[in-house]
Amino acid sequence: MSEERWAAVDDYLAARLAPVDPVLEAALDASRAGGLPSINVTPTQGAFLALLVRLQGARSVLEIGTLGGYSTIWLARALPAGGRVVTLEVDEGRAEVARANLSRAGLDGVVEVRVGPALATLPRLVAEETGPFDVVFVDADKSNNPAYFAWSRRLTRPGSLIIVDNVVRDGAVLEAGSADPDIVGTRRLHDEIAADPGVRASVIQTVGAKGWDGLALVLVEEERPAG
Repeated sequence: MSEERWAAVDDYLAARLAPVDPVLEAALDASRAGGLPSINVTPTQGAFLALLVRLQGARSVLEIGTLGGYSTIWLARALPAGGRVVTLEVDEGRAEVARANLSRAGLDGVVEVRVGPALATLPRLVAEETGPFDVVFVDADKSNNPAYFAWSRRLTRPGSLIIVDNVVRDGAVLEAGSADPDIVGTRRLHDEIAADPGVRASVIQTVGAKGWDGLALVLVEEERPAG
């Protein structure tokens, strides 16, 4: 099966389950115009994230990795009235694109974009007692995924869902001797999840327009002790 075939199936499913939305299309256009990399989730993946938020009955979402705000729009739209998203972006230029996209989507009062390295922002969220969040979506630099998972555990509660994107990486996760920081970080993430007695987790492998990858779904069952 070719990647072209996977992408064609993605298009077929998106046409039925995630049809063209002018606001979302404008967000993608603005991201391209701003020079952002085309690494956002696909429409079907966005719809899947929104479905998970609804199934959780979530009222608060933390997103680590905003990019142009495409996935942020999907997450925020799935929330009930009064819900909120806090999304973290390291780059001010990308954050500006995201803010414009979110404003166009009518989500100014729903989404807060915080700019700066996530590993500096996450401790502040804990100190501010901003959480707990009902859903956390991690889609940032993969080398730091173990740390993002650790902070996500601090910012969630029993019943919360942590979602981590890009955890298969074309099968390279099998490469125990890899020196690629993204592979090292991804393998360490899986080890951290497996060693955590307070969660229950699985991974869904995915194929489609973004190739072969996967999503980790982690249900929090016990709070992680501080420290």
